[in-house]
Amino acid sequence: MRIYLTHCTAKKDDSLRFTGERVAPDRLYQGKFVEAFMRTCTQRGVEWAIVSDLYGVWFPDVSHEWYEKDPNAVTDSEFWGLVRDFDEKLQVYDTIWFYHNPGRFHPLYKRLLTTTRLRDRILLFSHSAEIV
Repeated sequence: MRIYLTHCTAKKDDSLRFTGERVAPDRLYQGKFVEAFMRTCTQRGVEWAIVSDLYGVWFPDVSHEWYEKDPNAVTDSEFWGLVRDFDEKLQVYDTIWFYHNPGRFHPLYKRLLTTTRLRDRILLFSHSAEIV
């Protein structure tokens, strides 16, 4: 089984801020990179999720509220929570394809991908055409 992941983005739909409305990640996140990822995954009918600095692995059928969490503000304790969440939610997948922009790949996500016990299942890619 395969899943495609990417990291979250600071660009979010501001009309949802302070509403308390819970939405799926494709309603919350904005920005060319993440929107292209979500759209391509949906069009191709593949399993996907977003790695959120606050919520961990966020699948498209799960709803959460608007939030603000800078990856630079993730504490060590929060980081280990993200690792546990990653390991638990993704353990059923044989291959984890992680979509990233090599020039703008935050150290938090690099650390997460090298710390997880699933690290040998992870393949990095940077072109949406590789989503099949």
